Amino acid sequence: MGDDTTLLQAIALTKSFGSVTACDAVDLDVRAAEIHAVLGENGAGKSTLVKMIYGLLQPDAGELRWHDAPVTIAGPAQARALGIAMVSQHFSLFDNLTVAENVALGLDVAARVQGIGARVAEVSRAYGLALEPHREVWRLSVGERQRIEIVRALMQKPQLLILDEPTSVLTPHEAEQLFATLRVLRQQGCALLYISHKLDEVRSLCERATILRAGKVVATCDPRNETAMSLADLMMGRAIAPLRADAAAAGGARRLAVSGLTLAPDDPHGVFLKDVTFDVAGGEIVGIAGVAGNGQSELFAALSGERLAPEAGMIRLDGRACGQLSISQRRRLGAAFVPEERLGHAVASRFLLSDNLLITTHATQPVVRHGLIDRTTVLRELDHVCTAFDVRKPGRDPPAASLSGGNLQKFVIGRDLVHAPGVLVVNQPTWGVDAGATMMIRQALIDLARAGSAVLVISQDLDELLEMTDRIAVLARGRLAAPQATRRSDRAEIGLMMAGIARRPEEGDDAARA
Repeated sequence: MGDDTTLLQAIALTKSFGSVTACDAVDLDVRAAEIHAVLGENGAGKSTLVKMIYGLLQPDAGELRWHDAPVTIAGPAQARALGIAMVSQHFSLFDNLTVAENVALGLDVAARVQGIGARVAEVSRAYGLALEPHREVWRLSVGERQRIEIVRALMQKPQLLILDEPTSVLTPHEAEQLFATLRVLRQQGCALLYISHKLDEVRSLCERATILRAGKVVATCDPRNETAMSLADLMMGRAIAPLRADAAAAGGARRLAVSGLTLAPDDPHGVFLKDVTFDVAGGEIVGIAGVAGNGQSELFAALSGERLAPEAGMIRLDGRACGQLSISQRRRLGAAFVPEERLGHAVASRFLLSDNLLITTHATQPVVRHGLIDRTTVLRELDHVCTAFDVRKPGRDPPAASLSGGNLQKFVIGRDLVHAPGVLVVNQPTWGVDAGATMMIRQALIDLARAGSAVLVISQDLDELLEMTDRIAVLARGRLAAPQATRRSDRAEIGLMMAGIARRPEEGDDAARA
């Protein structure tokens, strides 16, 4: 437990971007040696708040106090000098450099890599964050990469460590290891400011929570005395309906079939897919679990047509061999594909939403006539998507980059789901998305499947897959274990399989669908 000494205090902290007030007179206090959560839906102001604390943004009004003294944090270097460190959601690592070299580049004081390697080994042992200082980063798992970021922060001996969605890419086993490390840090007197959309882990780890909604503080509570649903209700300002997920009907026809898919990577750090075989029937959701970097991106690229399979028959849509068809040709066969990365892959950030809509609809919808874009039809389609999926945006047709992460994800999912594709392949559907948007997206996927579509969900969030899928398989090191009925799956065993520690027998459980 933390003591009552106030380490950091934000008083009426305010930050606006144009006409949007991201943080509106936010008050926050973090006590020494406590784990304090910052909760809120996408666009609530969480990231803006912690960026001001870390010096990445300057407030328009308000005050920061550090050890009861007013302070202006001009940048991250000054924040680190005060004793504030931050581990961001997106890693800043160079794949071709070693662990020690990456740590050295992130320190404010120049140091010899040899000496850094010894310090990395010492710190990683002390906190149970096993790392080999002289291994190249590209050889490491996602969990090991996150350890680099944390060790680099700890080597600066912070009094306050900010963690932004730290478990979003971890297996359950890795997450438990991280929690043990964070509890050790708290016992040693380090305070932690913790941002997460995973409310059950917030309840088990954090002692206090500050909840933001539309840039304002709406509550401060002890999350241990709340339920995940009550926290979500505070974040959203309304009750969130639970998922409606009836079991899939038996006997649906195979709509997506993958047989013996073997594919070499197209970059030196990619993963070799080896004899991947599975199918998805109409009416069901099949989940593929795995830690990032085990072949998920390569599998999605092969299914979507971004990369062609060696043989056409390795991938079939409603019985038709399509392994060597383009993305547009597969879309015309009734398939749709939602990639993991919202910005840069699913959408072009500087393009208007209407232009991003054209990226996926031009092949199947009447939005282009005689080589010319029908703007009236495109905007009408955009209105339909945004209404159906509650996409909140500044204006009718703004640039994609102006939307919060959750609203952009609802747009990306919605532009395909409104047309009820016969086959949907979606990669990380709710990554970094708040509780309300998560429930909306998951329910939409369930409803699509129950209406007769085949839905394949690739996700690192094991809880998500256990909650909404009918069958589940684990992808590790480019090999896919045989799908098993989700209701018969053991969470701990799947977590170990995701980490490459254990594997199930290769025989499948296809009979479970019957």
